[in-house]
Amino acid sequence: MNFDLSKEQEMIRHMIHEFAEEQVAPEADERDRSGEFPEKIFQQLAKLGMMGLPFPEQYGGGDADTISFAIVVEELSRVCASTGITYSAHISLGAAPIFMFGTEQQKEDYLTPLCKGEYLGAFGLTEPNAGSDAAGTQTTAILKENEWQLSGSKCFITNASYAKNLAITAVTDRTKGINGISAFLVPTDSEGFTVIANYEKMGLHASNTTELILEEVTIPKENLLGVEGNGYKQFLATLDGGRIGIGAMAVGIAQGAYEKALQYAKNRTQFGKNLSKFQAIQFKLADMAMNIEVARNMVYKAAWLKDKGRGFKTEAAMAKLFSSEICMKVCDQAIQIHGGYGYMKEYQVERFFRDAKLLEIGEGTSEVQRMVIAKQIGC
Repeated sequence: MNFDLSKEQEMIRHMIHEFAEEQVAPEADERDRSGEFPEKIFQQLAKLGMMGLPFPEQYGGGDADTISFAIVVEELSRVCASTGITYSAHISLGAAPIFMFGTEQQKEDYLTPLCKGEYLGAFGLTEPNAGSDAAGTQTTAILKENEWQLSGSKCFITNASYAKNLAITAVTDRTKGINGISAFLVPTDSEGFTVIANYEKMGLHASNTTELILEEVTIPKENLLGVEGNGYKQFLATLDGGRIGIGAMAVGIAQGAYEKALQYAKNRTQFGKNLSKFQAIQFKLADMAMNIEVARNMVYKAAWLKDKGRGFKTEAAMAKLFSSEICMKVCDQAIQIHGGYGYMKEYQVERFFRDAKLLEIGEGTSEVQRMVIAKQIGC
């Protein structure tokens, strides 16, 4: 087994690491305070060819692999998790379902602009009464002649304010249960479609999180994404890939917090010597480094399996679960190593801690990941 990155992957890591340090990190704290969305950063990422990275060149993509995508998410999240989650959602939730299930015409019309970075991708799944129980979708789609009419609401949707179209799940036949849920491509400027962005969040302040209200929104019949009644299966497949992105985010945030803690421990003097010379601190840092490396390997393995066309559902769930929970522990210990300063915004690790919590919730809670894994191992 070869653990070396390819030349292309190394090039992408080097480029994005440099970009993150020079363009993303400097204003990350200010964006956290103001909630300003990093539009210019995504314009720059589009110029670098990153917005369609894992998709074929024929659609304007970079024809790279899932590991490269994970590397970009990790490096962006290492300095600014809001940027990381925006990018991850754009690729894995906004563009991926169109690539996986769309017709050639849909890919040309909807995937190509996403790959070029003309606007951001988003995915409308979660509802007020359908979070972990996504099968409880209440939004409806009724076919009237040659048009679908959608009514309902979605919540906690990433990037919708900056999307021109997004995939939305809706019930097309309530008598069929999960086999009566379908997916649709819906323009955000449709009459009756309202995007509301007024959440006050614990963290990820510079990411765009919205509610969607659909009041008899009418779209053409051909805007059905994939096969009618397959929406539930389609979004499960979409989430499998998205969990690789969340795992990569967790690795990136944890790496950033660890680097801050290590630097602080080397520079902070107590009782006549640097904190890094105390065994208690050394053990904390050693555990942090070890767990981050394990998490990274789990994420890369899931990505590798996906690239090989092999099953990766279990590995993606494991990577997401382990990485997100380790990320919280690493961020907690980073604050502990900083002591009182860790509680202050100036030292940044409190931002990492606040941002990290969502990763145990989004794209399937830790509890849901354990359910997925248990089912996959035959429980």
